[in-house]
Amino acid sequence: MLALAVVPVLAVVPTQPAQAQTFTLLHSFTGGKDGGYPYAGLVRDAAGNLYGTAEYGGAGYGVVFKVSSSGTETVLHTFAGGKDGKYPFAGLVREPNGTIFGTTAYGGSSGAGIVFELSKSGKETVLHTFAGGTADGCNPYGGLIRDAAGNLYGTTEFCGASGYGTVFKIDTTGTETLLHSFAGGASDGAYPLWTSLLRDKKGDFYGVTDEGGTSGEGVVYMLSSSGTLTVLHAFAGGTADGCNPFGTPAMDNAGNLYGSAELCGSRNKGIVWELSTAGTETVLHSFIGRSTDGAYPGSGVILDAQGNLYGDTEGGDAFGLGAVYELNQNGTLTLLHGFNGPDGDTPFGGVTLDGTGNLYGTSFAGGVQGSGTVWKVTP
Repeated sequence: MLALAVVPVLAVVPTQPAQAQTFTLLHSFTGGKDGGYPYAGLVRDAAGNLYGTAEYGGAGYGVVFKVSSSGTETVLHTFAGGKDGKYPFAGLVREPNGTIFGTTAYGGSSGAGIVFELSKSGKETVLHTFAGGTADGCNPYGGLIRDAAGNLYGTTEFCGASGYGTVFKIDTTGTETLLHSFAGGASDGAYPLWTSLLRDKKGDFYGVTDEGGTSGEGVVYMLSSSGTLTVLHAFAGGTADGCNPFGTPAMDNAGNLYGSAELCGSRNKGIVWELSTAGTETVLHSFIGRSTDGAYPGSGVILDAQGNLYGDTEGGDAFGLGAVYELNQNGTLTLLHGFNGPDGDTPFGGVTLDGTGNLYGTSFAGGVQGSGTVWKVTP
């Protein structure tokens, strides 16, 4: 498990102020039966409906919700705690037939979290209850991906052989296999927090961990289909590199990876990074947190067909409550929206892009009741 040689490059790039985008507040959570404090991003169906999770609300342990294109919210499932699961931090996988898959970070018979399935009619099935300890993972704060055969893959922040978290697989019968237990140290990662996996056409997985690597500041890794983990980049921290990467990596057609790190960089407010197929990292943007920039990008990035990157930040812009940004191929960052409180506050969950360029996401707080929002930004 040897790390590839890398040379961090700090790119000095311009920033543009927010342009005349149209912001639409689709739903403002009350924190009651409709849910509250949505941590993750959204998935969208062909009809334009949005699906996500709220960490609290419902019966007190969180909900799975749907928001229509017109802004009508429907609670699809309310978590009851106990064996049912509680506190869903992560986003969802939705199949075309309406079946939904997800995780809760806590609950289940061991209190260590679950993987669940939610049918179109709203029936929940617990597919796996994490046992914790050295033989299983615990606390899956990240989301899932699903392959063509119906197998689910994800990560847990803690437990496993060394206590630093795991990568797991759940097959169609509900049987779990641990694909990797993180060991920490220079040649492995530690604590994959608020992150999901990316899988390429060969079946190899890519992800990030919050800690581990040669500097202990987090890594980008590849886990091959045969189970071998390779550290592709170990973040160095300081002003010339990022640290503490969250979110899900994005990959272009050439195999280059993109993502964000929440901290470090020139002002210790995080970076957007690119990692070439040769293992060379380039810092595409270092956030400074002023009124024309964001701060603390904790959700990763998404990539459009033209190679532009999109994401959100927890802080920055004029009110310091977070922003939505575009980073174009020339390295220019444009703020598309800055949150002001009534429209949202502290977006953690990343953005979703539709076919016409509209962006959708959640904010953890803010809104009418201060319990978070679902929003849309139109170019």
